Amino acid sequence: MSLLVAALLLPATAGTALVVSGRAGRPSRDRLVNAFALVVALATAVLVVAAVVTRPVLDQPWVPSLGMRWHFAVDGISAPLLVLTAVLGVAVVLHARTHAPDVGSGATFHGCLLLVEFGALATFLTRDAVLFFVAFEVVLVPMWVLISRFGDPHDPAARRDASGRFVLYTVLGSTLMLIGILALVTSAGTADLSALAASRGAGLSRSTQVVVAAILLAGLGIKVPLWPVHTWLPPAHTTAPTAGSVLLAAVLLKMGTYGLVRLVVAPLPDGFAAVAPVLAVAGVIGILWGGLACLVENDLKRLVAYSSVAHMGFVALGLASGTTTGLQAALFANVAHGVVSALLFFLVGGLKDRWGSADLRTARAALREVSPRLGFAMVVGFAATLGLPGLVGFWGEFLAVLAAWSPATDRPLGLFRLCAVLAVLGTGLAAAYSLRVLRTVWAGERTEPALVDARGGELAVLAVLVLAVVALGVVPGPLLQTTIADATAITSTGSVSR
Repeated sequence: MSLLVAALLLPATAGTALVVSGRAGRPSRDRLVNAFALVVALATAVLVVAAVVTRPVLDQPWVPSLGMRWHFAVDGISAPLLVLTAVLGVAVVLHARTHAPDVGSGATFHGCLLLVEFGALATFLTRDAVLFFVAFEVVLVPMWVLISRFGDPHDPAARRDASGRFVLYTVLGSTLMLIGILALVTSAGTADLSALAASRGAGLSRSTQVVVAAILLAGLGIKVPLWPVHTWLPPAHTTAPTAGSVLLAAVLLKMGTYGLVRLVVAPLPDGFAAVAPVLAVAGVIGILWGGLACLVENDLKRLVAYSSVAHMGFVALGLASGTTTGLQAALFANVAHGVVSALLFFLVGGLKDRWGSADLRTARAALREVSPRLGFAMVVGFAATLGLPGLVGFWGEFLAVLAAWSPATDRPLGLFRLCAVLAVLGTGLAAAYSLRVLRTVWAGERTEPALVDARGGELAVLAVLVLAVVALGVVPGPLLQTTIADATAITSTGSVSR
């Protein structure tokens, strides 16, 4: 229990203290702030890993009259996401030692990073539906500050537009999510996510389950985001600082799909079965739409953002299948996208700082000639993006297509097999846009202008992420083994697999 409390209080307290401490301004103080944030992030990571290993439980009354509790725990569904969040919390602070926005407020910047980490950890740890909503919303305010305050200084109008879209879309999603959570809690008589999952919708009519599942799917679909409510994501990524883009893609999007598992898939099996075809179709359209957009997009950061829409489509397709294989695929693809998107946004953010823009139409020196370390990281990142076997991106996409080809018996077989075929076509689009980027940025004989290669903290972050991409691709067993028991428990008493 003390591990859970410490893992949450440490980034929450330190982040709040940094935000309210005022402007930094002086380089010496900014370095001190970064060192303090790095120590906090490292300590938090140690506490999170210890909690994942020991699996403590905290369950205390919060609002007894409403049946709400301070209930936190770790299981196979949340454990990989907790470790991912903690590791990336260290990575963004370490990377910021040399790539923090130069706006004279390092304390606020690092404080927001820690508060985003705190909110994400609380979201993945909580077992109370109402507390889940509260923790989810905690993340949105510091993320908005990162986009609006520390985003690209060269285009204030674009920064205002991106932060405005982020707020409007996510608030709409939050409103729908809150309505769905309250409907679920009042109908079931409990806010305990474990009890809701165990009951499998007992006592709720099919019509009630369908309505609640549809509301929650709409709200969380904005958070994921799914097509067609994805349009807030590319501007946010394009404008956000590198650390903000990493946390947004690798952590915040995972909170949306995690919410689908906890609030829809597990407690509302009949309702989810009814809306699953819609989720599958939205996911596949997102795969194709994102891939086509990447083929013509000239802003490298925006291109990686559109690729995120495509990859989250595979997560949606896996979840919609209603099988244990599909849920395993979604959980693996969640982690895989977190690692790959973090690698690409760290890489692209560093290149944008060096180039002054991320426009692919501008002729530049070939990375393989002037920056071999950055070039190698780019090759690995885009190879994983296209789902190359042996790298982490392959397993989630392969298993999602496999699950869609053989969905649960209450899913329309023809529709899901069509979705599986279209998803495979989407992997072809991923190969096409990945090769386009590598041909434009990595290949060639150009050696001017010169470019500083990765070193120091940036090199360490890229090296760890490249290693994770390869290790999880070659040896996926440990991650799949971590999630199998809880994934089976969610699907075995619901829809029957073919």
